[in-house]
Amino acid sequence: MRYKRVMLTIAIVTSAAMLPQFSTAEEKHHPATPQTPAQEETLSDGEIRKVDKDAKKITIRHGPIVNLDMPNMTMVFQVKDPALLEQVKAGDRVKFVADKIGGAYVVTRIEPAK
Repeated sequence: MRYKRVMLTIAIVTSAAMLPQFSTAEEKHHPATPQTPAQEETLSDGEIRKVDKDAKKITIRHGPIVNLDMPNMTMVFQVKDPALLEQVKAGDRVKFVADKIGGAYVVTRIEPAK
């Protein structure tokens, strides 16, 4: 009986000593000030290859898309707002924001490259 009591005491003390370490790790993953959408947006470089207004899609040859961990490639994106397609044409160099929404890659913002 005494052995069990000693082991239980050791387990409780060890667990209590570990709590501050878990709390510190949690704070690193969840900062006190939440990020705003503007902080999360990363513009990627690209060149418009095709604009399909009927399908509400755009083909972009792009550099790395950091927020999607995506390398350089050419791919078709959906657009969040079809009005974005009125701003560009094939051959335009652009900066854009893409995100994965509902399992699809979607351009949420696009502007001419300077």
